[in-house]
Amino acid sequence: MRWHWHVSAGEFFELLRPAAVIISALISTWVFASARRHYFALTASLTWALATFLLPFVVLPIYLIVRAPRKRRPQLATTESDAAETIKYRWLLPVGYGLILISLVCAYLYRDWASVDAHLARAAQATVMGQHERAIREYRAVLQLGEDAHVHKLLGIQLAETRQWGAALNEFTSADKGGEPDPSLPFRIAQALDETGRPQDARQSYRAFLAGPSCTQEIPDDRCTGARDRIR
Repeated sequence: MRWHWHVSAGEFFELLRPAAVIISALISTWVFASARRHYFALTASLTWALATFLLPFVVLPIYLIVRAPRKRRPQLATTESDAAETIKYRWLLPVGYGLILISLVCAYLYRDWASVDAHLARAAQATVMGQHERAIREYRAVLQLGEDAHVHKLLGIQLAETRQWGAALNEFTSADKGGEPDPSLPFRIAQALDETGRPQDARQSYRAFLAGPSCTQEIPDDRCTGARDRIR
């Protein structure tokens, strides 16, 4: 039970990471607006803001210390309409900065979430937790981004775990045609052929497995005995 919670905690922190990046962007925007109100030059304001975005817990306290002795920019407008105009333009640059920064952050997070590595990481995590359907979805998402013989094999294993033998056979066959070097692949193909009612074809794959390094090495694979029994 403790192990299951540990994995779930890792998944929780993975979801927390995008929120932390967005919060950093919001703090960075506030620093930019604050620096402009306290007479920092535009270049200095941008430098403080970007540094805060990259290292918020380090730069923000330093900025607050540096800002402390500085006075806020006085209100120069003398009429109500002038005051409204001043406030509008005073916030225009920080708002524009914030919108651009958050847009770039969201684009990066989406690209990172939809990347091959992210899908593979989520699939591996789902496999460890026994969430086969989730792992199947993630591996299929990877294959939509590009062909990969190894991913075909991994998808086939998950499909076999859920006894979707026809689909598993298709994936194992694609992995074999794609050059997947796993010597156990012929055994997996043979097993899927057996389960889909094709024993004659299965025997050929069992023979290929028995002729491979898994069964010819000094200490053979445990599955070699099962393959010999199936051929008999």
